[in-house]
Formats: sequence, structure tokens, C-alpha cells
Amino acid sequence: MNARDGHAPSAASRPQLIADTALRLLAERGMRGLTHRAVDEAAGLPQGSTSNLARTRAALLKAAVGRLAEREAAVLTPDELPRPQRDRPSGAEAGAGPGAGAASGAGAAAGGAEVPALAEALSLALHRYLTHHRELLLARYELALEATRRPALREVYDRAGRAFREPVVAMLAAAGSAAPERHALSVVAWCDGVLFSCTAGQFHAAVPTRAALRTSCAELLAGMLPGAGASRGGTGVAGE
Repeated sequence: MNARDGHAPSAASRPQLIADTALRLLAERGMRGLTHRAVDEAAGLPQGSTSNLARTRAALLKAAVGRLAEREAAVLTPDELPRPQRDRPSGAEAGAGPGAGAASGAGAAAGGAEVPALAEALSLALHRYLTHHRELLLARYELALEATRRPALREVYDRAGRAFREPVVAMLAAAGSAAPERHALSVVAWCDGVLFSCTAGQFHAAVPTRAALRTSCAELLAGMLPGAGASRGGTGVAGE
């Protein structure tokens, strides 16, 4: 993406400029509109510049996936993520061995306490995507579909996805989830569903409010984390 559309820094390196431009073309024209020549023209580069960096189409797609992961990682910065207590037992640990009742009670209280922070972080990321990064979402959908037909791209795409999935697993485990991997699947699938529906699906015409997203996320988490259902009414999300 070049400087004139305001998304990439003016001092971007040529590889970054090419990858950003590839993402923009994917969002605007789809997979068929992404060619080396089109990237050169859209980026304002001499013909052959993209081919010099990524000699094949597969290499260009790999560069686009890598850049997509970098830009998506910046949508929610690390200091905006919840900071769970690391010494807290997970839901699975709390239910085993002597003293399980007391541990379960502590885990339940912890789960209820952390629902607002988790819902806050996830709703913030979703709202930012839908209001400021729809182009990234469209490019991601194009790349995801292409990855189903290119095993090498599938590997790169899945590796980038693990960088987002694994922190969700860790946050849910720290919050007391008894099945953090399974619950992470539900959370990630719900987030993906909201993003797709509000970008290219039945609800594309209107972006949900931040409060609505936060409430829905809290309701989802309430069914996963011990004690969350009882505390959800005090999160301040209802009625916003």
C-alpha cells in the first residue's frame, strides 16, 4: 500500500510497500486482480520491481500473508491485552486432587472477575477491524480461500494464525477455563463469524457498536468460565 492511501508509512521499505499494495489489490480486485504488473503500477514502482522481490506468484502471496500478520498484530497491542494472574489454577487443575472444592471456588471467582477484561479486549479488536481495517479483512478472506488450494500457502497462513490463537488459549486457561483449547475454538470462531458477517455477510450494512460487541462477548464467555455467569450483570456492559 502506498503513501497516498494513508495506511502505510511514507518511509516504508520497498518489500513492505509491495506487500501492502498486494493486500490493497486483493481487497479491491480479488485474487484475479493481483499480478506483479498491477502491484508495480498501484505502488508507483518501475516495472519489474515486484518480480525482483517475489519472482513467483506463490512468493508474492507469501509476502502478503506475512505482512497481513504484521498489520493484524498491531490492531490490538500487547499492552491492551488482559494480564491474567499466572499463579492461578486453570479450571482443569482446580477440579483435581485434595482441596478441589476450595480451588474450584477460587477459579470461579477468577473467571467471573476476568470476563470484563477479556470482553473489553476482544470487543476493542473487533470494533477496530470493522471501523478502520475492513481492507485487511477482505484481503484475509481472499488469502484464506486461496490457501485451501495451495498447500505451501496453507502452511504459511496457518503458522500466522497460531500467533493469534495461542494467546486466546492462554488467556482462557488463566481465567479458569476447564477446556481452553476447545473454548478458544469457540471464541475465535465467534470473532471470525462476526467479522465476516459484518464485512461481507448479511450484516455488512451496519457496524455493531462497541458496547454491543462487548456485551455479546461477555455472554459467550459466561458459558465457558466458572463463576462468569453470576458476575456478568456487574460488568457494566448491560444497558450500554
